[in-house]
Amino acid sequence: MSTTGKILKELRDQQGMSQQGLADLLQIPRPAVSAIESGKRKVSSDELVRLAQIFHVSVDYLVGLDRKPTVKLPKSKPKSKKPRAKEIRINVPQKNLEKFKEVLVYVLGVIGAKPNIGETVLYKLLYFIDFDFYEKYEDQLIGATYIKNHFGPSPVEFQEIVEQMIADREIERFVVPFFDYRQKKYIPLRHPDLSKLNAREIQVIDDVLGRLSDMGANQISEYSHNDIPWLTAEDGERIEYEAVFYRTPQYSVRGYEDEEGDPDAVS
Repeated sequence: MSTTGKILKELRDQQGMSQQGLADLLQIPRPAVSAIESGKRKVSSDELVRLAQIFHVSVDYLVGLDRKPTVKLPKSKPKSKKPRAKEIRINVPQKNLEKFKEVLVYVLGVIGAKPNIGETVLYKLLYFIDFDFYEKYEDQLIGATYIKNHFGPSPVEFQEIVEQMIADREIERFVVPFFDYRQKKYIPLRHPDLSKLNAREIQVIDDVLGRLSDMGANQISEYSHNDIPWLTAEDGERIEYEAVFYRTPQYSVRGYEDEEGDPDAVS
């Protein structure tokens, strides 16, 4: 078995994805995926890039040059001080880390039991919660870093925070069959601490859940692809929060026309 084929099979198995499911994402026949995994078919450069986006790893990792899978992180300014040992080394400001947890626990408590709510849908719901809040109030709710990939916006920090929460018995992850795929689901093991969320934050969260939580993974991914922040970002790069102020009316959550004659409106 070739190095790339072996790595690809490991990644696919970890995600609970079938060969047919991966073939559909790559837009190639299922036997071609089988041939790649068995080392009988070479992978094109375009396919390597697509696979890196699908599994959130580097191309170097796929061809065996990296020992560990690494998410492609957006460039950021160097930190002025070394993080404390107990801090998670991610892009969410430390002051918002607890808020990220409470938002996730709150969301899971409200809609986590729905059959369509897997990891992909959660990514998009968190994106719209963060970006809707920023558009409406010009302030960050969580402040996570979202990158543009084939499936839509993905929060870079999600996996690391979730692993900590699982270890701390705050949430639980399990895999269930869902149509032709195996879906990653999360359930909360505690109630959210609502003292860490203010009324307008909860309202934006509830608005997003009420509007989008019935969508399946494909539907909400396609929906996110027409939002201006996603459209204006480069593949694999950071999605800029400031782009929300150029949203089309279909996606905008801020009443700009109402603000024209309002002296107290946020400017």
